[in-house]
Amino acid sequence: MIKVAIMGCGTIGSGVYEVIENNQAVLQKELGEEIRVAKILDLRSFPGTPYEKLVVNDISLIVDDPEISIVVETMGGTKPAYQFVKSCLLAGKHVTTSNKALVAAHGTELLQIAREKNVNFFFEAAVGGGIPVIRNIGTGYAGQVIEEITGILNGTTNFILTKMDREGASFEDVLAEAQRLGYAEKDPSADVEGWDTCRKIAILSSLAMDGEVDFEEIETEGITKIDTADFAYARKMGTSIRLVGSMLREEDGFSVFVGPMMVGMDDPLYSVSGVFNGIVIRGNQLGVTMMYGSGAGKLPTASAVIADIVEIAKNPARNVPFGWHAGKLSPKPAGARLHRFLVRFDGADAAAAQKTAEALGAKAPVFPDGGAEFAVLTEALTKDELKEKLAAFPNVKKYIRAALNGIA
Repeated sequence: MIKVAIMGCGTIGSGVYEVIENNQAVLQKELGEEIRVAKILDLRSFPGTPYEKLVVNDISLIVDDPEISIVVETMGGTKPAYQFVKSCLLAGKHVTTSNKALVAAHGTELLQIAREKNVNFFFEAAVGGGIPVIRNIGTGYAGQVIEEITGILNGTTNFILTKMDREGASFEDVLAEAQRLGYAEKDPSADVEGWDTCRKIAILSSLAMDGEVDFEEIETEGITKIDTADFAYARKMGTSIRLVGSMLREEDGFSVFVGPMMVGMDDPLYSVSGVFNGIVIRGNQLGVTMMYGSGAGKLPTASAVIADIVEIAKNPARNVPFGWHAGKLSPKPAGARLHRFLVRFDGADAAAAQKTAEALGAKAPVFPDGGAEFAVLTEALTKDELKEKLAAFPNVKKYIRAALNGIA
């Protein structure tokens, strides 16, 4: 029998228990032996639940139990998750986690400990929920040079932006609805300020570049400044706005950013709506592929954890080559990366607006349905170049990145 411990019995942890129990026959067929949850670490007691008698409050009862070979960490955050996971790895136990904050902050060290102890530290569920993006980057695209990863990696912000686009609702109103529906936390800053997406693209970039990409070095902007007028302009141009995390490999390094971006109807990410995630990956020989699905949620995320458990159970006595190696990689400034930009200006004079458009390499300005302003979709240029050009225009209101392709 394979014995598993779960650290943290919240939404994801209880989901892992549920999937193991409900899919026991499938798991036994896959592994050739029974797999059971032996202990659950939590400060709560969960009276009346099927796992009430499995709950323990002391991490040492897991670390020191020789019969437990696999530990699942679903606590979230880095304290005490980091120390608990490290203790389990040092004790020779395999660990799988859904905790992107832990992986982004301490993944390099924990991967190295796993290699030294000949165990595994897996984190399929940390990015993309039920989408197997980690495993695909690690093995599915073996032999490829991954040139670009651009994805919608946060379901909460995608829900908000989709509703703003389709219903013309304000950011504040849709955020309140997302909180009522349970898609957004009481404190939504990790989502709406882009920090969650930042940690996830840092993990994907580390895998693609085979070195530690520090999430704190990634230029990050959230969606709190996006308003209904931005979407009105986007619709006039046949586009929508998504919060993306993006890594681009270039000849002299790589760049990473998180921020709102206009995407056209021909862009694979245009159709990713609601709480779903979509991740586009470009390989040097493969071309472009896209993965789409539930980026969060109890059972989709738990299913990704189970996939890690199965992989570990099939390799109980060896460290499976996985992850990235030690050595910090610093991205280039994101301001040096080419984009087009939607720039909004105050003023309604048609002749002045046309001159502004021509100065920024645009065909023509776009006017809203009412209001004394206009917008221009620039030619391809870097953000640094854009800032230089905009210094000559005192009437600039704001600007948003736009994808290079698929936009009129």
